[in-house]
Amino acid sequence: MMDVCEIREYLPHRYPFLLVDRVVEFETGKSIKGYKNISVNEEVFNGHFPQMPIFPGVMIIEAMAQVSGILGFKSSGKKPEDGYLYLFGGVDKVRFKRQVIPGDRLDLESVSVSVRRNIWKFSCQASVGSELAASAEILCAVKKV
Repeated sequence: MMDVCEIREYLPHRYPFLLVDRVVEFETGKSIKGYKNISVNEEVFNGHFPQMPIFPGVMIIEAMAQVSGILGFKSSGKKPEDGYLYLFGGVDKVRFKRQVIPGDRLDLESVSVSVRRNIWKFSCQASVGSELAASAEILCAVKKV
């Protein structure tokens, strides 16, 4: 549904910190599904356990936040080029269930739980195949810059 060129219209992140490769489902104001392909060539693996490369949990959380940001931006009709950013407001109920390693496709899902003023709350999951890798509730604040 959205390739990386369109994703870059909705996220200000760029290599090596753009963590969403594709969006495959989108329902305005409700939910989004996308994925990130995990490659052994990722910069992070040079220092994060080079002998046993594991994609860092904080990067999984960031990937869930980025897909949530796309959901918020696209739902509200705003883009970073319009002078808006989605900033972390909080992360709650984080759980890691499985390691993510090179060769995995990290499937990302975010559901909008609530929107109050400029604060969005998302329920997120990251999976590899049918296995849950991580879950979290993410708060994002929309800021005009």
